[in-house]
Amino acid sequence: MPALNLDTDSDEIGERVNDPNTLLVACLCAQWCGTCREYRETFDQLADAHPDMCFVWIDIETHADRFDDLDVENFPTLLIEDGTTARFFGTVLPHRAIAERMLADLTALPDAVGAPKVRPALAAV
Repeated sequence: MPALNLDTDSDEIGERVNDPNTLLVACLCAQWCGTCREYRETFDQLADAHPDMCFVWIDIETHADRFDDLDVENFPTLLIEDGTTARFFGTVLPHRAIAERMLADLTALPDAVGAPKVRPALAAV
C-alpha cells in the first residue's frame, strides 16, 4: 500500500495513528519542491515494504492551518514518531537506503528533542 495522503486518506490516517503501537513515518514536503516529488515514489516503496507502519505524505503548505506551529526549514523532512516521542525529525536525501537504515533499528535513533508531535493533529480528523 502506498503512503497515505492527508488530502484523500485522513480517516484512515486518524484510525492508524490513534493506535499508540503504530509507528508514524511522515514526509513533510511542499508541492513546488522538486526533490520532494522525486522522493514520493521512494516513500511509497517504503510504505509498501513496511505495512505495519503508518506512512503519511503531508504537504505542509496545503495544510498550514493544521500544522501552524510546525517549523520545517528544508524539504523533504522526515518525521519518525512512536506513540510517545519523535525518534527522528530532519531533512533527508531522497535515497531509500537512508530511511531503511533508520527504520531497521529505531534504538539507534536518539529521541529528537524539541521535535514537533504530528500525531495529535493527524488523529483529530
